[in-house]
Amino acid sequence: MTTATKAFDPVAFKQATRRQWDEAAEAWNRWTPLLDRWLGPSTELMLDRMGLTQGSRVLDIAAGAGSQTLNAAKRVGPSGHVLATDLSPGILQHAKTNADLAGLDNVETLVVDGEEVGGIEAEPFDAVMSRVGLIYFPDQHKALTGMRAQLRPGGRIGAITYAEADRNGFFSVPVGIIRRRAALPAPLPGQPGPFSLGDPDVLAARLREAGFTNIEIERVAAPVHLGSAQECLQFEKESFGALHQMLAGLTAPERGYAWDEIEEALCAFEKDGRFEGPCEMLVATGTKAA
Repeated sequence: MTTATKAFDPVAFKQATRRQWDEAAEAWNRWTPLLDRWLGPSTELMLDRMGLTQGSRVLDIAAGAGSQTLNAAKRVGPSGHVLATDLSPGILQHAKTNADLAGLDNVETLVVDGEEVGGIEAEPFDAVMSRVGLIYFPDQHKALTGMRAQLRPGGRIGAITYAEADRNGFFSVPVGIIRRRAALPAPLPGQPGPFSLGDPDVLAARLREAGFTNIEIERVAAPVHLGSAQECLQFEKESFGALHQMLAGLTAPERGYAWDEIEEALCAFEKDGRFEGPCEMLVATGTKAA
C-alpha cells in the first residue's frame, strides 16, 4: 500500500465534503439558472433514458439544491414521488424549499450519506439517479449496490459524471493549478474526485460490478457559458467545494495567489467578449435485471 493510499481518510473526506457543501449551499442554489442552462441537456437525456412516466417513484442521490429533482417531479406528476437525498442538510433544505415554491408536493427530502442509501426503508423505486454526485463518493461500489437495492426489478439507474479532465478545462485547469500549488499528489485509481469516472469504460465497469445490465453511456457537450472568466471564477469560488477542500492546506495569502492564477488561466477561454469553458458530461443508464 502506498503512502498516498494510507493518507486518504474516507471518514475525514466525507466530513469535509459535508462541511463544504453546507457552506456553499446558498451560492449553489443562487447559481441555479446557470446550472439549468449548463446541465439541462444532459439532465433531460438522463431523465428520458430512465423512462420516467406519470406515477413513477424516483430516488435522487446527492440531490444538492434539487434542480434535477424538480425536473423529475414534474415528469412523474402528482401521482408520482421523488425522494431527494444528500449528505449536506444545508443544501438539501434548498431542495425542499424550491420544491415547495414550485408547488410540488410529491417531493420528499432525507439527509443520508450516499453510500448508505441501501438502508433507506421505502417502497421500491422505479428509477434512481445521481447528477454529478457519485464521483465524490469514496466507496462508489457501495453506493451503486445500495442504489440497486432500492430499485424494483427492471428499474433504471441514471448518472451524470464529468468526462475526462482534458475535455473539461473549465474545471481541470483550476484543479491542476491548486494541485501544483498545494503539492497534492495525483489521485489514485478508485479515489473520489471530479474526474474519477471520466473514462466511459471505468464508468460502465462500475455499473456492471454493481449488478446493472443494458448499460448505455453517451457523451454530451456542456460548455459553460458566462460573461467573463472573472464570472466563472466567482461561480467556482463560491460553489465548488472540491476546490476549497484542495486549498485547505494553504495559507490565506497562498489561496489568494492560487485564485489569481486560476482567473488568469481561465481567460484563455474568453472569446469575443464572452466566456465558454470547455466541458463534456457522460450520461450513463442501466437496468436492474428482473
